[in-house]
Amino acid sequence: MSKYLKFATPAAAQAGDLKSRFGIGNHGLTHIDRVYWNLPAPALYEEATFRNEGSMAHGGPFVVNTGKWSARAAQEKYVVRENSTEDKIWWGEYNRPYNPELFAALHARIQAFLQDEELFVQDCYVGADPKYRMPVRIITEYAWHSLFARNLFITPQNQDDYQSHVPEFTVIVAPSFHCDPRLDGTRSSTAIILDFSKRLVLICNTSYAGEIKKSLFTVMNFLLPLREVLAMHCSANVGADGDVALFFGLSGTGKTTLSADPNRRLIGDDEHGWSDGGIFNFEGGCYAKVIRLSAENEPEIYATTRRFGTVLENVVQDRTSRKLDLDDDRFTENTRAGYPLEFIPNVVPEGMVNSHPRNVVLLTCDAQGVLPPIARLDPEHAVYHFMSGYTSKIAGTEIGLGIEPEIAFSACFGAPFMVHHPFVYADMLRKKMLKHNATCWLVNTGWVGGGWNVGKRISIRHTRNLLNAALDGELDQVEFRKDKLFGFDVPLSCPDVPTDVLDPSTSWGNKDEYWKRYDALAARYIENFKLYSDGCPEEVAGAGPTRLK
Repeated sequence: MSKYLKFATPAAAQAGDLKSRFGIGNHGLTHIDRVYWNLPAPALYEEATFRNEGSMAHGGPFVVNTGKWSARAAQEKYVVRENSTEDKIWWGEYNRPYNPELFAALHARIQAFLQDEELFVQDCYVGADPKYRMPVRIITEYAWHSLFARNLFITPQNQDDYQSHVPEFTVIVAPSFHCDPRLDGTRSSTAIILDFSKRLVLICNTSYAGEIKKSLFTVMNFLLPLREVLAMHCSANVGADGDVALFFGLSGTGKTTLSADPNRRLIGDDEHGWSDGGIFNFEGGCYAKVIRLSAENEPEIYATTRRFGTVLENVVQDRTSRKLDLDDDRFTENTRAGYPLEFIPNVVPEGMVNSHPRNVVLLTCDAQGVLPPIARLDPEHAVYHFMSGYTSKIAGTEIGLGIEPEIAFSACFGAPFMVHHPFVYADMLRKKMLKHNATCWLVNTGWVGGGWNVGKRISIRHTRNLLNAALDGELDQVEFRKDKLFGFDVPLSCPDVPTDVLDPSTSWGNKDEYWKRYDALAARYIENFKLYSDGCPEEVAGAGPTRLK
């Protein structure tokens, strides 16, 4: 900001109050105009406003617009291929190999680019369990990115912790730096590149804050399985008697909404580890979709959009009143709120519990309208469906999606962030479920009565009633039927849920069309699973669906 004009910004006087002794020069960043170390939310508000990065809305949240990139740039992510990753990464669509020499050259150009600039640093931790906690550093050009990092990760507790902080992984966020595909070997001017040997992530030419969060999630997904800890893209909550429930699901499936249950304490909304000691959150905050959020259906999350400290991405506000319109999708369907976990009532403040899951929930959004709203899976079916990760991509969650939902399979319900072969995670899940006697459920939050353009989406109320019955053990008392194609068990009844919802075939006007669609979905499952045949036992594929004769 003051590269050419030398004057004090609002937080200049406190810029070094919480400075770490492990200085920014250790990252090769020299001749920096000013570094703002670990500023709290009020100071970051002042700096972000002063720099015209966004504005404060009615109620107190800080609203920003991320421009071109309003979702993850999934096609622009790379992992440096070197000795530590060569034989451990599942190279492919989501883990594109990147040359170490190119990375070193790009890193040097970014270091030069940031000279004479002002930078913001947040020293944080990833992982609530002290045994597996990793100190990290997020270095950003924008003040609001620093606020986002402070919201999403676990912050040190006192000045001594800040001063002694030494990161084991560093993220440099340079949204104004454009890669040159001719020099850098990237697809475009945007890139997210992870180097495990240098313990460094570079994020270039995107302001979408989710890249910061997902980069460090990817890091944990690589490192923790090497320590026999299952890294999971899931939310988690716990009941009064210590029964933990895990909710796996991609964006748009209801993972964050359904885990925010007033009758259960929230451990975390997105990223967790399952160790021999129990479940722990990776983060200290939440990153929730807020498009068409309502106070009636999602009161806890809705309240965070009216609170000081929350960062809102691409949410529309009235220019005069500064009041929000959560129904307006003019910028993107993928409007987001980043806020500290403490903003949600009834949370587990420690971010970890020393008990193990009793229920594992796999959330899918079936836009075909053929899957039942809930089904019970045996361990073999659980592995198959976990590795398949079936859902429908909803408009706005990734760049390039149209209005119509797209059938998608995302291994382990988080393929873009999983770096080992999917069976590595699936086998760990199976072993832990068997050891701790956990029940697995497949829950469809998609459509009933037809596909997305014919039927209607299953109500949140019905889904909550189904989940409550599953988690409370009520479904253990009802009769089940064996699904004709997939072989999983489907309940014949559930309190407060209509039978035509439980059996989607009954709500279709044309039964032949229903079975045609269902068979076609089974075929897509079978074809997709061929991707995992290398490195996956044959018996796992055998747990897949059959086709109609």
